[in-house]
Amino acid sequence: MMSLAIDNVGALWIWGNCPQQSSSSEGGFSLVSSFIPIPVWNFHGHTVVKVACGNEHVVALVSAGETYKGSDLICYSWGNNNHGQLGLGDTDSRLQPEIIEKFSQGSPWEVYAVACGAFHTALLALDNRSSDTTTSVCWTFGLGDNGQLGLGTTRNALLPKPVEGLLQNVFLISVDCGLFHTSVVSSAGDVWSWGMEKGLGLCPDARFTGTDAGDALSPLLIRCNGPYGPKFPGTVQVACGAAHTVLVANDGYKLWSWGRGRSGVLGNGRTTDCYAPSIALWPPLIEDFEEGGLDHVDGVKNNQGKGPARIKEMEKRLSMATEETRLLRSKLSMMEKYASLLHGSIFGKPFEEQDMPTFLLQNSGTFDIAKEWESMLESSDRDRLTRLELFYRNLLTGVKDKLLKKRIQEMVKECLDT
Repeated sequence: MMSLAIDNVGALWIWGNCPQQSSSSEGGFSLVSSFIPIPVWNFHGHTVVKVACGNEHVVALVSAGETYKGSDLICYSWGNNNHGQLGLGDTDSRLQPEIIEKFSQGSPWEVYAVACGAFHTALLALDNRSSDTTTSVCWTFGLGDNGQLGLGTTRNALLPKPVEGLLQNVFLISVDCGLFHTSVVSSAGDVWSWGMEKGLGLCPDARFTGTDAGDALSPLLIRCNGPYGPKFPGTVQVACGAAHTVLVANDGYKLWSWGRGRSGVLGNGRTTDCYAPSIALWPPLIEDFEEGGLDHVDGVKNNQGKGPARIKEMEKRLSMATEETRLLRSKLSMMEKYASLLHGSIFGKPFEEQDMPTFLLQNSGTFDIAKEWESMLESSDRDRLTRLELFYRNLLTGVKDKLLKKRIQEMVKECLDT
């Protein structure tokens, strides 16, 4: 496994298990661990725009010139190539970045997005020969055992191949890969997945049975349930985990997820596998927790992309709730101190959990608190109550100021009344 990052000047850095020349006498390909980021000098003088990595391979989109001009990206790949995941036409691994000929400078295909699975790669590209700049193609190559290439077969592909089965004349805005599945999203709200377990990616030990079981060798259209369907509104981006998928839609204000639900990764409040898109509990408004529900703010329908207004309202509610919580905690702290002082004065020992009145522990509805308090006093030590009364009388006797004495009497009476 490895990690990569692009800095603010377009330089590429890599760390983890990095492709390196083997130290053995035979040389060859190997992975050498680096505990700190190291620069990839091969692209010095160019701008790295996007990068993706699989288990042991890397694919990067790099500007042809020194700076990125918006339509001059060249696709490079390197690393382990045992399944053809580098798209170079063979299974020989590469220590240094090498250009994928299909997406080289001067190629009719303008690549703009890249994603890597464990041992496969997916790219999105536009055809420069077409006057229609809104139609794009998804290309895949590498391991195809589970149909993750979407080519209708389980064979590997050593060179990039276009994915058939997607709608014609659509612009694909996002692509991502899990370990053994792939997902793409169109600007019109169409979502397709393919690969392990009907494109759900339920690997390695999760399966569902029945007529729908099995890997998807070609793209399957993922439908949005509820009032939105079948398309997803305002699609933004798709992201795949090892065995699940998350879709950012509704212009960035809703999340849908599906696939393996272990550890709660779907964000829908459950840990079970989900075979159809479910709404993740985001943003944290009660109205949005309903499956397929519309957005609301104070009961007013807000399904017109008014995200900022909803966020502002949410922040206001959170701020109010935080202040109310702070005041409540302060009051509870004062009540605890008063209860402890009163309990110690009457019963002669600090208040502990086992001293909690039984009527507070019972879920019996209403109760007569005055009667319960009287019962507690009846069970208390009479001598201590007498001493407490004497203490009060002596306190009053020692106070010479009539106004202060009257105020003490009023305060005690207020306490007794409450």
